[in-house]
Amino acid sequence: MNPNETEPICLITPSTAAELLPHMLTRFHLGYQDPLIFGTTKPEAVLIPYTLWQTLNPNSCG
Repeated sequence: MNPNETEPICLITPSTAAELLPHMLTRFHLGYQDPLIFGTTKPEAVLIPYTLWQTLNPNSCG
């Protein structure tokens, strides 16, 4: 992904993210790595699979 290019973001509210959390965990177990991006009026947080997080942060503890 080119950091200078913007891709459309599907933003959901925190309450919707909470409802989708079990579904996202199932998707992660199946190998999907698409993020869940949520916030109130702008992107504020992203939920990604732990294995992807480890790849992005190789020096992290975990």
